[in-house]
This record gives sequence, structure tokens and C-alpha cells, in this order.
Amino acid sequence: MLRFVGSFFGAIFTMLTLGLLFAALTLGAVFWVYSRDLPSHESLLQYTPPTISRIYDGEGRLIDEFAEERRLFVPAEDIPALVKQAFISAEDKNFYTHQGFDVMGIASAALDALKGGRLRGASTIPQQVAKNFLLSGDRTAERKIKELILSTRLVGTLPKEKILELYLNEIFLGANSYGVAAAAQTYFNKSLRQLTAGEAAYLAALPKKPADLHPARQYEDAVDRRNYVLREMLQNGYIDQTIYETEKVQPLRTVQRGDYPPFRQSLPPRDYFTDEIRRELSGKFGEKEFFGGGLAIRATVDPELQAAAAKALRQGLEKYDRGQGIWRGTRKTISPDRLTAEADWRAALSEVEVPRDIEGWHPAVVLSLGESSARIGIEGVDEDEDGHFIPADDVTWARKRQADGKLGRKARVASDLVSVGDVVLVRAVTSDEDGSFKRWSLRQVPEVQGAFMAMDVFSGRVLAVQGGFSYQDSVFNRATQATRQPGSSFKPFVYAAALDSGFTPATIVVDAPIEVDTPQGLWRPKNASNKFYGPTPLRTGIEQSRNLMTVRIAQEIGMETVAGYAERFGVYDRMQQFLSNSLGSQETTLFKMVAAYAMFANGGERVEPTLVDRVQDRYGKSVYRHDTRECADCALADLPQGRAPRIVSKRERVMDAITAYQLTSMMEGVVQRGTARGINLPVPVAGKTGTTNDAKDVWFVGYTSNIAAGCYIGYDNPRSLGNSASGGGFCGPVFESFMKAAIKKYGGGKFAVPPGGYFMKIDRFSGARLSDDAQGDNVVSEYFREGEEPLFGVGAMVDGGFAMGANLPLFAAGEVESGGGSQVTTASGKTKVIPKKADFGTLSSGGLY
Repeated sequence: MLRFVGSFFGAIFTMLTLGLLFAALTLGAVFWVYSRDLPSHESLLQYTPPTISRIYDGEGRLIDEFAEERRLFVPAEDIPALVKQAFISAEDKNFYTHQGFDVMGIASAALDALKGGRLRGASTIPQQVAKNFLLSGDRTAERKIKELILSTRLVGTLPKEKILELYLNEIFLGANSYGVAAAAQTYFNKSLRQLTAGEAAYLAALPKKPADLHPARQYEDAVDRRNYVLREMLQNGYIDQTIYETEKVQPLRTVQRGDYPPFRQSLPPRDYFTDEIRRELSGKFGEKEFFGGGLAIRATVDPELQAAAAKALRQGLEKYDRGQGIWRGTRKTISPDRLTAEADWRAALSEVEVPRDIEGWHPAVVLSLGESSARIGIEGVDEDEDGHFIPADDVTWARKRQADGKLGRKARVASDLVSVGDVVLVRAVTSDEDGSFKRWSLRQVPEVQGAFMAMDVFSGRVLAVQGGFSYQDSVFNRATQATRQPGSSFKPFVYAAALDSGFTPATIVVDAPIEVDTPQGLWRPKNASNKFYGPTPLRTGIEQSRNLMTVRIAQEIGMETVAGYAERFGVYDRMQQFLSNSLGSQETTLFKMVAAYAMFANGGERVEPTLVDRVQDRYGKSVYRHDTRECADCALADLPQGRAPRIVSKRERVMDAITAYQLTSMMEGVVQRGTARGINLPVPVAGKTGTTNDAKDVWFVGYTSNIAAGCYIGYDNPRSLGNSASGGGFCGPVFESFMKAAIKKYGGGKFAVPPGGYFMKIDRFSGARLSDDAQGDNVVSEYFREGEEPLFGVGAMVDGGFAMGANLPLFAAGEVESGGGSQVTTASGKTKVIPKKADFGTLSSGGLY
């Protein structure tokens, strides 16, 4: 009997042993099959997650950031222990003891599944790292087996702290936040070291279901889950009972609930400058690297001048828009049923998309209408007992377009322009004397647009770019992306080519009618005044922006020469050699024009404009640097007293230095007495206006001794700005306003006179040589090249090969409209009278002016 019992149990034992052996072999075979062709876990040693690229200004202040996945990578040693403990308590309490997987956790999950409960993964942190980095997110047995295999390999290869670092920087925590550092900013606007235990616990609660634990929409669930993690931290010994009791009763204060300002609020609003950097570097490095490479970008922007550029351009555009007297508003409304309670209209107004980046302007909503005024609620401004109003006095400048497209009568009361529920933009009008508040005033984004840009003429550093009235209203950067006709602001390139082709500032050019037979018909260019002034010195031609003289010069030197200069200066990649293009009819950008003028200002050396000084990768290595100059003495241990390091520049010379100075001197005349004479600045300024045909675009581009800047104004869909529009009248004040701020900060001085020349006084009307002691409005001191003896009179006259009337006098009085002519002193000391202008008849003409 005992033998039988022994045999029976022996058989059972053998069967069990064989069964276990078979099961082990089967399990081993399964793991062997799935362990083949697994991704290499060793690649995680070179883990470089997508991280935020950040832009800093010249002072090192953060001004913008770009990312597709908002992540800030933090090494394990810089992650506070409290944050690590919160995630370990929530996700993997045995993290530091298991070998990649938690047997008890798997058994518990399997038991729940057998009981018909929810299928859950029971994944450890190493398993989640394996899944997130190396596998798909499929909920299959095959993926789970691979996950187990890889997690054990990870633990055997990497330190636990490295695995935790990978996990805490990769995990998605909602609100486009990846990793704990970005999430701490997103939810609490804090660094990791500033988090409380409760805040760390909330972050640790998010990995399971970030979409279902929003701190505002699912507040109760978020608090419950936070408290669960706090309880786990207590049980694991990471916090004591006092901290647990204190933290679990605290409200969950977050950015989303309005308890903290968002991190983005600490940055200036995104503007045209940083967005242009985004466009430029995305092309240079690729979008993937820009948005995920963790680049540190040092921008050239000067925040003070950027603000000054925005303010100056906006003032110019708004002045024109209000002069049109047409009210358009925002065309946005809020339903009247949301206006009864302050909390309701404030919430509704915050949801309306209107520009909020215009200094001093506020979104508002019309709450009610009175007999003459309108009561408004203003975003960001507290209500007072009496309320805020738009008075009747503020609306009398405008008329509203009616449903039939016609303009209504000029407004007399607020209700003539606005209705209840209208979303409007307003600003406070203050007293010029003491700055006291006077009233709220309606404002609107102009239909007319424009752009402004400024740069250092020596380094090429772009100091300001304003690509329109408001970036939030229109992201299209008109400084770099809009191609427009530069009009007469192109003429300096024609004159530069002429000066290098044997002309001098005293060369006489005939200002007389021209007819050119083209395939499109007879072209008759004209001057802006529709008058002709006879033989005139080159200087006066550019000062008074004479079109007919410019065309004759271009014909004389050849359009291929003009095109060569325009291309050399970067105004065009390829200029079409039509004679009309000498008047600026071929389109270019403001960015290119300002960069080209900077080369006039710096004496004729090539300078490449840049918005970026330096780019560093995530490791701090410089991958781009704009300034390629060499410091020849920087390696020396010391320098003699009073001697500065010698900087070696290898910049290409694009024009002769004397030509650059002659051109600058003539364009100083444009500002002093020519088409830009309204500009008044405390340092020497040179520049050129531009007004295209029918005044569809108006320009001014100019420079001081160290800063070049330019402006254009025009409709995005070109149409006339009106008969009174001009570059000097519209863009001149914008340039002047900006330059006052620029000069205050950067100064300015006389333009440097290059060696190799000499000064001689001439008459700017006739081109006649004058004595060294000659004085008067007609006298100008011109700079000539050494060894160059300028020709005066008929022998120096240029007509470009065009026929001209026989009744032309030898000289004319230039722009002076005097009946009897003007009196000058000649080089021999004699007094001569320059006769009045000739009459050229009634020849019709057309074209750019």
C-alpha cells in the first residue's frame, strides 16, 4: 500500500515537474522569440528629446520661445527629490528595488482581469520608458512581452537615476507640456524647486489620464487624485503626517484657474521680429531642429527701439486712417444676453479674437447706449461706480458705412457708430499738460498698412522690424515679405552708378521732356510737379527727385550698369533692364532697401543684415555666429596702455568710398532742402523719399552716421493713398519719430569724409564754380576726387541722347520759382543772373514720380 501511495505521489511530482519544465521552456521560447529584433535600448544613452528653442535679446532677457512639444530638459541631479518621490509613489513605489518589472503589481493586475475588472498594465517606470521610447502604445500581449524584456535590459544597462531622468523628461502631462519642468511652468508658473508637495503630487497624478484631470474643468477629480498621490507619499515615508494633513486640504491653485499668471505673460507679446527669426532659422536649420533642438538664440533686437518703431509706424498709419473719417470697428460682437453681469461680459470679451499687442489699447464691449454717449466694459480695467463711457465728442471724426455700401452722415452721438454688444478697441486720452485722464476714445486697426526697419550700418545687426500695424491682427511681415515698388527711393542707385561712371555732383543734366517708344506704347515720364527745369546739376536732381534727369542719366550710362549696381547692393536678385525701372518700378522689399542704404552710410562696404547674433545648440556649442571679423590682438597677454584690440574686417567693398560720401552728401540735401525737408533731427541725416505712380506706395529710407532705417506705407491690395500722399509727408514723420529715440540712445555724428578728395564750392542751381568765400542758399561745398578736374557749363551737360526743345536756356533756376531768375557769384568773382525757366509747352506725360 505504501509502495502504491509512494508511486502515486511520485507520478504526481514527476508530472508537476515536467509541467513546470514545459511551462518554463514554453515561456522561455516565447521570450526568446520576442527578444529577437528588438530596438536597441542602448540608443537611450544618446537621448536628445525635442526641447524648446528660446530667443533672448542682446541683454540676455528671454523674449520668446518656440516648440511643437513644450519640453525643458532637466538632468536627474537637478530634479528635486520631492518631485521624483511624487512620481515614484504614483507610478512605481518599488522602483529602486525591482529589476525592471514588479511581480506583485503584475499579479494584482492579472487577478483584476480574471475577476472581469478593467484591464490595466501595471507598468513600472522602466516599462513605461521602454514603451514610450522604443515601442508603440498598442495594448497587446505581444507589446507587453517586449516591454518586459526591454525593461530588464534597461535596468541592467542604465542606472536607475538615468531611467528616471528619461521618464520625467519625456512623459506627457497635458496642455502640450512634456516633462516635469515644462509642466511646472504650465500649471504653476514655477520652477521645479519652487513646487510644494501638493503641486508635485498633482503633476505625478497626470501621466495616467492628463486629459481627464484638468485643474479647472475637472477640479474635484484633480484634487482627489492629487490627494491619493499625497497619501502614497506618506505611506512610502517621503512626507510626514503634518505635511500630508496640510497639503491635502489646500485648494489646487493653478494658472488655468487664474491663481497664477501664465508663464507666457512674463514674456513680451510675440512680434514681427521673433517671428522673422523663426522663419529664417527654420530655413537655415530645418523646422525639426528649430522647434525641437533646444536652441539658444541671441537676437539683435533692441527692445527700446523695437517699441519705438512700432509706436512710430502705428502713429503714421493711424493718422492717415483717421483722416479718411470712416468707422469700421472690429466687426466682432457679443450676444446681449451675456452683458447683464460683469463676470459674463468679461468672460465673453476674453474669448473674442482682437489684437491685444497695441500699446495703450484695450478691448472693450458696448454695454448700453445713452442719448449721446455709450457705456463700455473694458478688459483689464476695473469698473467704477459711474462706469466708463465713449462721449459724443469722440465720434464726430467718423462716418459709418451703411448696409447699402454708402457712407452715412458724420457721427454726432456714439450710437451713430456703435451698437450694444459691439466689441471695440479703446484707449485713454490724457492731458498733455499733466497726464490726467480726460476720456476713453474709440480706436480701430487701419486698413492701410506699412513696415519699418532699422539696422546698424557697420555690423548689419537689425535693431527693429515692424512688419505692420499689429502682429496679432496680421502676421504677414511687410518688411521682409511684401514686394513693393520703391519709386524714387531707388534713384540713389542710379546716381551711384553715374558717379562711378565719370559724373560729379556738379555735372549738368538736362531736365526736359522725354518720349520713349515701347511695345506698350509711347512712354512719357514726368516730374512730380509736372514741370521742366532745364539744365540742372546732379545734386539738385536727387534733392528734388527729378524723374526726367534720372531717366536721362540711366540712358547715358546704360541700364545694364544701373542693373549691375542694384544687384551688387542686393536690391534685386535680377533687375530687368527697362528704362522705367530707373524710377523704381520693379518691386523689392523694405528689408533689402534698408540694407542697401546701410552700405552708402558705412562708406561702401558690404554688410549683411541679420536678426541673430549667435545660435547655440542644447549643449552650449555655437552653431552660428554672424560677426566673422577677427580680433588680431585678442590672443595677446596684454596690450600697450591706451591701445585697443585691433579688429580685422574682410568685408567686400561694393562701391568707392568717395562715391559713397558724394552720394551721402547729396542725400543730406534731400533732408535739408529737398523732398524730405520736413525731417528735423539733431544729427546729420541723409535719405531719399519715394512715391510711386498714383501714390500707391510711399517710402522714406535714410540714415545717420551709424543707423539706417526705412519706412513704406501702402494698402496690401495697392490703391492710391490720395493726391496729397508723399514719402516725405507720410513716412518722413515715422522715420523722424523713431530716429529721435535711436539718436538718444546711440548718438550720431558727421559723416566721415574719406581721404583722396577735396572740397569746392559750386552753385547748386547752375553747377557753376564759386569762390571759396561764396555764401548763400545757392552755395554748396562739393567733394571731388583728387586729380579730377570737373567740367562746368555746356561741356559737362548730359542729355542721355534724347532730343530736346530748341528754346532751352543754357541754365535754369532749378526748383526756385522766381520770375526774373536768381543771382549768383561766379568763380571769377563776377555777379551773374540765372534766367527764368524755359517754357516747354503742353507736352503730356505719365509714369512713376
